[in-house]
Amino acid sequence: MKPPVLVLIMLVATMSSPAFARSETCHATNEKEVASLFDRWNSSLRTGDAKKVVANYAKASVLLPTVSNTPRMTPDQKEDYFKHFLENKPVGKIDSRSIEIDCNTAIDVGLYTFTFGDGSQVKARYTYTYKWDGHQWLITSHHSSAMPEKN
Repeated sequence: MKPPVLVLIMLVATMSSPAFARSETCHATNEKEVASLFDRWNSSLRTGDAKKVVANYAKASVLLPTVSNTPRMTPDQKEDYFKHFLENKPVGKIDSRSIEIDCNTAIDVGLYTFTFGDGSQVKARYTYTYKWDGHQWLITSHHSSAMPEKN
């Protein structure tokens, strides 16, 4: 039997071999492009069409919405959520953000404010994760939660 340290060294050496090398081609992007993905999503809200909003999401994505306790996993579930959310005519505005970019993935995390057609507002925290699908950036997860402390 091989000593545990030797097994670990062999495992690390094997994982760094060409057979485990990343063969994926990374799509070039930058913070400005990733930031524009929120603008694309926000513009789709303004259409009032839930299908156009859902088109921003990868088929196998997760939506943890601001004004619902129910996670939305399927395109139909997301469409159902947005049909009701869009009735309030929401418009989002980024208040602060941090963007991280990796090979074919990006994360946009921060604070935003939704203003609704009646003038009411909800301040919330958000996280969008994106993946390049070979043609476009799509949301793979979207978490939004109202700020717990009222200012």
